[in-house]
Amino acid sequence: MNYSLILLLTIASLNVVAQQKQFPLDDNGKYIYYEVVDTKTTNKDSLMLRAASFFNLYKKSINTESTTDTSMLAKGKMIIDKTILVAGHPSGEVNYKFSFEARDKKYRFWLSEFEYIPYGRDRYGNYVATTKIATPLEKTPGKLNAGEWKDIVEATYAKAAKLAENFKKALATNLTEKPKKKAETISTKKW
Repeated sequence: MNYSLILLLTIASLNVVAQQKQFPLDDNGKYIYYEVVDTKTTNKDSLMLRAASFFNLYKKSINTESTTDTSMLAKGKMIIDKTILVAGHPSGEVNYKFSFEARDKKYRFWLSEFEYIPYGRDRYGNYVATTKIATPLEKTPGKLNAGEWKDIVEATYAKAAKLAENFKKALATNLTEKPKKKAETISTKKW
């Protein structure tokens, strides 16, 4: 009975591992996350305004490099976390390029040129970059680091998919960034 339960759990875990999505490769042999989205009623100008609003909302992690009337290019950074049981800490950062192009009732975007920079603790206990030299995600490491590298690539794919989902949601909604209201001061003189 116990052996059959263990066998069942291992088969179930192998099915979960086999279902992990991977990055496809582009023409240059680099990882890419690419999507084309059809919108039925949204024009190009509205899509560009919504994309600019999205980039402004994520300005801590995405910096716009150039903008034209139909496209936007940006550089971004995502932090990859390493979790052991309950506690977690950042293991590194992945830098990427975000490209967006819009047409009437259609747009496409892609994340590409993923580069990993490992983190380590400094003398104050903070996690900081250990080097300024980035390693492309396509580069296969040696046998000793293969498992850890696979986890980094999977975590990067998951974060890229989450960012893409948020981006599509932002372009699907009609909301733009609302200005924050100034905090009202309470006056005891008038009531």
